[in-house]
Amino acid sequence: MDSASSLGVLLYVCGGLAGAVFYLPLKSVRSWAWESYWMIYAITALVLAPIVLAAVVTPNFLSVLGAAPASVLFWCFFFGIAWGVGGLTWGIMIRYLGVGLGLAIGCGLCAAVGTLVPPLREGQIHTLFTTNSGIFTILGVLVSLLGIVAIGIAGMSKENELSEEQKKSAVTEYNFSKGLCVAIISGVMSAGMFLGIRNGDQIIKLALEQKLLDPTSPWKGFPVLVVVLLGGFIINFLYCFILNIKNRTVNDYANDRTPLKTNYLFSACAGILWYLQFFFLALGDDKIGDLRFIGASVLMSSTIVFSSIIGIALKEWHGTSGKTKSFLAAGLAILIAAVFFFSYGNYLKEKEKQAQIPATASVCTSECLPSV
Repeated sequence: MDSASSLGVLLYVCGGLAGAVFYLPLKSVRSWAWESYWMIYAITALVLAPIVLAAVVTPNFLSVLGAAPASVLFWCFFFGIAWGVGGLTWGIMIRYLGVGLGLAIGCGLCAAVGTLVPPLREGQIHTLFTTNSGIFTILGVLVSLLGIVAIGIAGMSKENELSEEQKKSAVTEYNFSKGLCVAIISGVMSAGMFLGIRNGDQIIKLALEQKLLDPTSPWKGFPVLVVVLLGGFIINFLYCFILNIKNRTVNDYANDRTPLKTNYLFSACAGILWYLQFFFLALGDDKIGDLRFIGASVLMSSTIVFSSIIGIALKEWHGTSGKTKSFLAAGLAILIAAVFFFSYGNYLKEKEKQAQIPATASVCTSECLPSV
């Protein structure tokens, strides 16, 4: 791997760090309902940050998007909506499980589903069982599920070992059963983000053909993020708005009896941190070239590692037995191993594609030779 590819991997890791820490500023919000600070987070992360950055680095981003077929834009937006459900429940998942446990389960499922859905959508499910790359992909899914089971056992063990006061000392609304159900939904639907971004490759290709984008620019992927994240915003906005009305918390946004300035600041900071993971993903894609298929896997594995460290630092596992911590450590190790199965499976897939090119050329050459 050359220096540019190494830089690409480092950028993916930086994205994983941003994804792991984004929720921390929200812990400093005071006297606001969850739906209120999540609304400010969503506006910042899904609307303001992607549009402002795209306008700065790609001033003609509207022309880039306007040149794309409506069907391509629709699928980017649709996958963004799917992610919106996952992103919304991502926050609820962390409320119930904490940073360490919640992100480990969510990221593991996201990596598994994000790997399986593309061949399903493209009608190539048979390749998962008839090629080396497909076999490693299936192994990655199975290993990922095994890791999630191990972490689930650790969570249930924690549930039985600690008192309510101990469990809620680090995670105020800790509830393992609710959190696990939400984590499953969140992990599965969150894969929509990566599917939307990869679907946007067609937008970039058309823009390059029409010379609307500079092929040497590292910012080519940012117009796509605007479309995908806008789809996610719709879901988050509607849910938070409904809760604001239902819980009569609309006044939070102007309630001068709360620390308004810091609440807005911390909520917006969480949004910027969250967006940074895909900022680094897009930059990493540009640097890493043909190996960009490992982006989602490296991002998820990095998030799992960093979130686990943060969970330990926040004492989310304080007071649990050695057995519980052993299950947690084993589950995390298995999930990281699963991500590398996905990466190697994608690597083999690229090699298989490349191997077909000379084979086809060879057949053509022999057939095209004149008879003697």
